[in-house]
Amino acid sequence: MRRLSRAGAALLPLALAACVMHPAPKIATPTPDLPKAFFHSPQAGTGAALAALMPEGDPAYATLSQAALSGGPSLAEALARIDTARAGARGAGAARLPNLAADAGVTRTRINPAQFGQAGQQGFIPREQTSYGANINASWDLDIFGRLKAQERAALARIDAATAQAQGVRLALLAEIAASITDWRVLDARAAAIEADAAAARQLAGLAKVREDAGIAPGFDRVRAEANASASATRLATLDSERARLTGRLVTLTGQDAATVRAALASSAPALAPAPAPAALPSDLVANRPDVAAAAANLAASDANLAAAARARFPRITLSGVIGLLAFDPGALFDDSVVGTLAGGIAGPLLDFGRVAAQIDAAAADKRAAFAAYRGAVYQALGDAEAAYGLVTAADAEARLAVTQRDQLTRAAAIAETRYRAGLASFLDVLEARRAADSSGENAAAALGRAARARIVLWQALGGEVNAAD
Repeated sequence: MRRLSRAGAALLPLALAACVMHPAPKIATPTPDLPKAFFHSPQAGTGAALAALMPEGDPAYATLSQAALSGGPSLAEALARIDTARAGARGAGAARLPNLAADAGVTRTRINPAQFGQAGQQGFIPREQTSYGANINASWDLDIFGRLKAQERAALARIDAATAQAQGVRLALLAEIAASITDWRVLDARAAAIEADAAAARQLAGLAKVREDAGIAPGFDRVRAEANASASATRLATLDSERARLTGRLVTLTGQDAATVRAALASSAPALAPAPAPAALPSDLVANRPDVAAAAANLAASDANLAAAARARFPRITLSGVIGLLAFDPGALFDDSVVGTLAGGIAGPLLDFGRVAAQIDAAAADKRAAFAAYRGAVYQALGDAEAAYGLVTAADAEARLAVTQRDQLTRAAAIAETRYRAGLASFLDVLEARRAADSSGENAAAALGRAARARIVLWQALGGEVNAAD
């Protein structure tokens, strides 16, 4: 026994030395360099609030967004992933606490008494024996070197990642609903413009009919005016296919039936009037963007996993104990039959042929990948914000020009009709002016819709309203 104890004492330093043979690598995670400002961003203090970029004043948006947040399938899936991460964190925290278990059993043993020599042959050793027992087992990994604590940190970071990912799903869901509703309102504006064009064409056809009956103008003028009115009706009919597509999209996003969606969209809404874009700093994205927050949480989790893998090099010190009852007669189970065991153990790697080293290398590679993903998320956010600000600037310029053109062409059409009534212009001049005015009204409505949509893209690119009420 002395030789065994001496051998164990000699092997213990070797085991501890093996723990430091492969230290954990240091993975640099410098903060990405951010620009001081966005290229197309307005001056600070000149923009509106971030929430003003969304159609907050539209009753349909309020109704359908609330329905999507309360029962939408995509958000429900993301929230379930948060619950999964929370369960994993609870399990990791429980692993650091003592473990208690209970068992009870009946064991019947049959042996060969002859193996006990003369005592067995004389009947001192029974051939069959039944034992009855009940035990409470306790074990505890003391986690001296923090392996379990690092695993718990990783699990908690995964909760943050899942929460940020759910926030990203929420923002994407709201942005899709807002964009679909904006497209619907654009269709309403286009339909109103086309109906006004059709009414003007019918009025022009009536004027041509009066002049035809009076013998002042040929019947061809009336036919061309009526054809122009028919063209407006055709343009109006083509909007129905777009309405059907948007209805199906909103059904998918909100989890509501088509009748409910159409009822919400039937409510009146304010006219399209895009609000000024808010000023923001690139550094704000790190705090506001859910994808950046999720990438940062995944980086923290990978760092904790690397720490846990490195701590696997150190010995594990455990305490265990058993207390129970043992008797060979059921009646004597509670009569002075208490038994117990208390033990302490230490176990660590001695010669694992690189298993722990491979786990450390894999964890280090995961951390490098997580850092690359974090940097990618940061620059993705910067690129999205730059593009969104540029899109708002370009869409606003287009909308201003389209509205100006609509007003000018509408005025030109009115002047041409007045001159035609006075006999100072031909019907062809009036018809050409009317056609130009007809297309300008629909184009202006579409341009205003693109400007409103650009603001929804900017809202999502800047991280949305993180603290918005659900």
